[in-house]
Amino acid sequence: MDAIVALAKRRGFVFPASDIYGGINGFWDYGPLGVALKNNIRDSWWRAMVECPPVGPDGEPLQIVGLDSSIIQNARAWEASGHVGGFSDPMVDCRESKSRYRADQLVCAPVQREDDESGEVLAWLAVAEGSEAPDDFRKRADKLLKKKGGGRSAAPAELVAFADLPTETRAQVMGPDASEPGTLTEPREFNLMFQTYVGALATEDTKTYLRPETAQGIFLNFRNVLDTSRVKVPFGIAQVGKAFRNEVTPRNFIFRSREFEQMEMEFFCHESEARQWYDFWKNERLRWWEGLGVSSDRLRLRDHDEDELAHYSSACVDVEYQYPFTAPNYGELEGIAHRGCHDLSAHTEHSNAKLEYFDPVKKERFTPHVIEPASGLTRAVLVVLCEAYTVDETRPSNELMKIPSRLAPIKVGVFPLVAKDGLPELARPIYEDLRQRWTAQYDAKQAIGKRYARMDEAGTPYCVTVDGDTKADGTVTIRDRDTGAQERVGSDRIVEYLTERLG
Repeated sequence: MDAIVALAKRRGFVFPASDIYGGINGFWDYGPLGVALKNNIRDSWWRAMVECPPVGPDGEPLQIVGLDSSIIQNARAWEASGHVGGFSDPMVDCRESKSRYRADQLVCAPVQREDDESGEVLAWLAVAEGSEAPDDFRKRADKLLKKKGGGRSAAPAELVAFADLPTETRAQVMGPDASEPGTLTEPREFNLMFQTYVGALATEDTKTYLRPETAQGIFLNFRNVLDTSRVKVPFGIAQVGKAFRNEVTPRNFIFRSREFEQMEMEFFCHESEARQWYDFWKNERLRWWEGLGVSSDRLRLRDHDEDELAHYSSACVDVEYQYPFTAPNYGELEGIAHRGCHDLSAHTEHSNAKLEYFDPVKKERFTPHVIEPASGLTRAVLVVLCEAYTVDETRPSNELMKIPSRLAPIKVGVFPLVAKDGLPELARPIYEDLRQRWTAQYDAKQAIGKRYARMDEAGTPYCVTVDGDTKADGTVTIRDRDTGAQERVGSDRIVEYLTERLG
């Protein structure tokens, strides 16, 4: 993961926000290659969901329309949605290290001497969930025992969340960055929404929030879409946009950040058909990720246990990916939730607006149920980077990014072999032609091997090189990023050759 993060910054995929001021935790900027990659993923999702949505179980193409709602909404909307009262995480602070953790992601195990049959617990150790393997945990326990008279620790027992420990036991816990037990505070609720004020005065009447999800903007516009579009239930409303969560512990590069982008779709249907549509979207979304080029060996569907479900949800499944920092376990990439009619009903109650649907055929008025496929666009960028990162010691640069061609920020590089002998004059017209069709880059500096290496690290699928033979017979060398193979192609066939491979 460290290598991926280093390459991402070096090549201009992702930078720490406010980098020249030391950064700001949980915020990231997307550089020239990163914004292009992100936009290509976004466009692929928008194409699959809005411009050419999938065919439903009845063989008919689905109706899905687009929306771009405001980041700041009336504060009452967030009261109705439950975010003001219930959108929080239990937070724990360490008095010694000044670090902050989520209580449900701080896992603990007792420290016991290996040769002590009494099972006496000398202390408890806490680690951030997923941050340390059992062997690392044991090393830390052995280090603690040296302070207490020596001996080896017993194998760590099953880990327990800090929040689940009895209050009296919590005082014996040593935090992940602490040197002594008893420095962790009791958990307390911490609302994740960023608060702001609208207008000249910062008062309770002008207080509102940056949206923590894009979904509520869709529910608020349900009636507007019905009144202005020719959609009929079942139908969907899709949106891509920024969301903000004041995460207690942002971590793992862009996996968990405080500003991120979501790709969400709310699919409105009759209650009697909701389970069918839930099953449809569960399989459809997994298929889309595989079609994006993500290895099926690192993808899985995980159904939520009953204690994980929101109170209004009857079912939820996550599309999970095996990230380098979770392996051999998985982390969330997308959630597909059966939200019932909770959101439309809540906004109806709080706004007095009737968010219902009237079926003219069945003469039935009802509040639709909702199936929500919601994925993180920024997490999608992370997954593509993780999938693409490849080490090949035989290359000029031993690192390359095998980004799928349709997502690649730069599709083709054009090089004169040397910046003399009339080769730039032959290469420039080729570049000018190709850039009308694909994102192309012209590069005439440094040795050809270094130029290939730059393109490999940027994930560019093909490079076209003009050399001395081009002057003699009109052919160029086209190099394949993934294989390193080179092929001579006539200048008049370059577009045809690349079209067959890039589309």
